[in-house]
Amino acid sequence: MRVHRARGGLMEAFTAINEVLHRIKVKLYPNYLTNTGGKYLARTNNEASLSIDQICAGMKSRGGFSGNYENLVENVKLFFDEAAYKLCDGFAINTGYFSIHPNIGGTFNSVTDAHDREKNKIGFSFRIGSKLQRLLKHIVVDIEGLADTNCYIDEFIDWDSEASNSIYIPNDGFVINGHKIKLAGDDPDVGVFFVPVDDPSKAVKATRVFENNQGKIIGIAPKTGHPQVKIEIRTQYAGSGSICLKKPRVITSDFVLEECAGLKEKRHTLAA
Repeated sequence: MRVHRARGGLMEAFTAINEVLHRIKVKLYPNYLTNTGGKYLARTNNEASLSIDQICAGMKSRGGFSGNYENLVENVKLFFDEAAYKLCDGFAINTGYFSIHPNIGGTFNSVTDAHDREKNKIGFSFRIGSKLQRLLKHIVVDIEGLADTNCYIDEFIDWDSEASNSIYIPNDGFVINGHKIKLAGDDPDVGVFFVPVDDPSKAVKATRVFENNQGKIIGIAPKTGHPQVKIEIRTQYAGSGSICLKKPRVITSDFVLEECAGLKEKRHTLAA
């Protein structure tokens, strides 16, 4: 497929030749959902999320951008700061590739009801745009077999933002869903750890855990001071009963979370 670029490096037009431009690698996990058919679910292996700096570096090395890299990074960050400001004022943002829409959850009993932050949570929904939609036919999915399903972390949800496998906010509640992840054993290393990608030796243990079973752990996220972390569950849980392993095993997330340390403070400032 030929790609024509206009000045500035933007994709302008595609020919009708249907070629493979991109590949998404997935592994298969057992399907425990009762309302869906099929034995397995596909999960992407999100080894790391790309930062603004990394995407801008790609624009320089591959995308044809010839301007100043530092200015590019700064301007893109300013764009997203302004977009977030507009979203918080109730505007939807449409980039052509995707759109983001503010929404209010829950219900109201009358027009005089006040907004309840717990009952009517504020959120943002993501919708695919037409430009990205047109690229779907050029993506091939490579199935790399069955994942190691002896024990695994399937999903991390930040309680307040309801973000899944993407961000966490220190001092927010979190929910970890998975398989055979129960914290068990008397080894001091047993626990949920937030492990910085750039320095794993600075792992921080979550000290407050309220629910703990083989499929779900609920607790409060600690602060690491590092931009990106993986989740590690260290446990002596053997899979059933009261028997524990001699040494803890480590279950590591295949996704990376971004620490949004200032988001809660910003949210409270906006609310005020």
